[in-house]
Amino acid sequence: MVKKSFLNLEKSTKISQIKKEIIRFFLNNGKNSISELSKELDLSVPTITKLINSMTEDGLISDYGKIQTPEGRHPNVYGLNPTSAYFVGIDMTRHHLNMALMDFNGDMVKTKFGVKYTYENTPASLDELCNKIEEFINELSPEIRENIFNINLNISGRVNPESGYSYSSFYFSEEPISSILSKKLNLNVGIDNDTRAMTYGEYMKGVVDGQKNVIFVNYSWGLGLGIIIDGKPYYGKSGFSGEFGHFPAFDNEMICHCGKKGCLETEASGLAIYRHVINRITKGESSILSDRVEEINKLTLTDIIDATNQEDTLCIEIVEEVSAILGKYIAGLINIFNPELVVIGGQVAETGGFAMLPIRSAIRKYSLNLVNKDSLFELSKLKNKAGVYGACLLGRNRLFSN
Repeated sequence: MVKKSFLNLEKSTKISQIKKEIIRFFLNNGKNSISELSKELDLSVPTITKLINSMTEDGLISDYGKIQTPEGRHPNVYGLNPTSAYFVGIDMTRHHLNMALMDFNGDMVKTKFGVKYTYENTPASLDELCNKIEEFINELSPEIRENIFNINLNISGRVNPESGYSYSSFYFSEEPISSILSKKLNLNVGIDNDTRAMTYGEYMKGVVDGQKNVIFVNYSWGLGLGIIIDGKPYYGKSGFSGEFGHFPAFDNEMICHCGKKGCLETEASGLAIYRHVINRITKGESSILSDRVEEINKLTLTDIIDATNQEDTLCIEIVEEVSAILGKYIAGLINIFNPELVVIGGQVAETGGFAMLPIRSAIRKYSLNLVNKDSLFELSKLKNKAGVYGACLLGRNRLFSN
């Protein structure tokens, strides 16, 4: 019944388009009264009332009862029916998966964080990914499974959400990876860049508080950039915007994983922190990680972040040095974009002040005073949840986009 109602919205009729506008209003503003909806859409109250009643009968909208007002009649408040549609988000990292199920209202119904999974750019790794997703979905009730509208997968690197191609991961054939996944999972699957998903998650559910022009820096193993302009994610021509880590910044001989030399993330990323820590411990410098020197190649960035937060002197020093380099280039972004808000997220950001203080200092030093005074600077509120929140929300948004 409900899925049929959603399919009816795809019809190119005036009524269907207005109903989609009503849904978009509730997606962006939450529960509200018919009078407010009438003002926003510039339609009469009787017209909106008729449409709301129809959508309530179809199971898309719920009546949440009356609200208290200072004077006059107490209006009824309407909103999306949370159980009418569900969205699955998958945030894929190098060593694990974060998975979530979100209802139509944007509330999390089920989450699984840190599911063991080792990413490799192989068909076998893709099959394992599908198995993990299927396991998650099979744990849901039949009623929920029936109303899952799409799955959205976060992938790092060059991703074109419109065409469904990932040019950095699982690029094995001429068929788009989104199409391959849709067939394997028997559900509609979309893909997006991991940093852009984190940015949108933070924008909708995190630290963003009314700002419409936002920059999100994903300070993790690599270095990514998410951009919100006038309240909308910026994709660029082919969905490849935000490759901040591959800005040509250094005259060094380090070959980046993209195949070029001198990329910013060779010196300003979790990868750079990891490389410096390994080199200096190998040369005999002291750290709480030193007793693992014989298994140094088994150390992970997570180990280094944990050691930093335990106030390991060597790790703190390296995190601060690398963060100061990053701050200089964020200053350049501020000069270019003049954003209302800059958010720092990702795994290295979990060191808090050890990364944030040198970044702030470098921004003050290198950005234009008249520009940076307009920009707030915040740590991610969602932290490791940003990606999976964003994956679900992008999937929901895509269903009702123009």
